[in-house]
Amino acid sequence: MRFDLIEPYLSMFQSGLVVTLTFTLLSLVVAAVLGVVVAVLKVIDCRPVNLVCQFYTSLCRGIPLMVQLFLVYFATPQLTGYRITPLLAGVITFGLNGAATISEVLRGGIQAVDRGQYEASVAMGIGYVRMMKDIIFPQALRSTLPSLINEGIMMLKNSSLISTIGVVDILRSAQTIQALTYVAFEPLIIAAAMYYVLVMVLTALAGRVERRLRSHAC
Repeated sequence: MRFDLIEPYLSMFQSGLVVTLTFTLLSLVVAAVLGVVVAVLKVIDCRPVNLVCQFYTSLCRGIPLMVQLFLVYFATPQLTGYRITPLLAGVITFGLNGAATISEVLRGGIQAVDRGQYEASVAMGIGYVRMMKDIIFPQALRSTLPSLINEGIMMLKNSSLISTIGVVDILRSAQTIQALTYVAFEPLIIAAAMYYVLVMVLTALAGRVERRLRSHAC
């Protein structure tokens, strides 16, 4: 073990950590916002809109994530003439892909809410938007929270894929240090430990949010 060779390059891991966290946060925001919109569109009574949303979900499910990433990053300049940055390409890809999964999870949660609550809301004269925002969606969110948390964890772990298009995240930093020091195990095990700690922290924070939501529900 030659961890002493790695010590001069620890600042690269710090920079990679910042990039990984920034990328994951931006991707989660895009995925969450778009996922909520698509989930609502999937449950409204409009078949053409439902079919479009289902087709979008099937594309994200059926095409490997790395292929989607390469399509966004390499095909965008060819099709539009705009040279997209690697980080933006990653956020767009992960945001769109994550939104598809989140929309399916939320759709199941919304449809699992008792039908009587819809009928009671209509009988009380509550509008559709207010009903979804104040009555249906909070219940769907509580029931689907574990699956949503798992999607956030998967997005954090899969963020290592952006190193393939040149984003200097944790994994890319480890690969650069490996090339500079000619040792592989030490930088890669540090990268693995960093991902593990991040996932454990995210899991702990998500557990606290879940317990708080459940306590409010009671």
